Amino acid sequence: IFLTFLLMLIVLLLDHASAKIKKYAAIAIGLVVGLEAYFAGPICGASMNPARSLAPAIVSGQLQHLWIYLFAPFIGAFLAAFVWKFTLKS
Repeated sequence: IFLTFLLMLIVLLLDHASAKIKKYAAIAIGLVVGLEAYFAGPICGASMNPARSLAPAIVSGQLQHLWIYLFAPFIGAFLAAFVWKFTLKS
């Protein structure tokens, strides 16, 4: 939940930033994804994309905890949109 929350919050903030800041959006988003993969990868696999988690789980037959990898990104994105809309949007 936290990984997608952070990624979506950065995307929303950059999407509504000034043109001067927007030209660095790709670098900022890439840094967020890279840092999330580096720090969260060893802990939870850094799953920020449900489609990326679905195929390996099906192929390996390990479906017991798949639901968390499918629903957590949606919850994180929803929370980021909620936080942005009601607290950060100016």
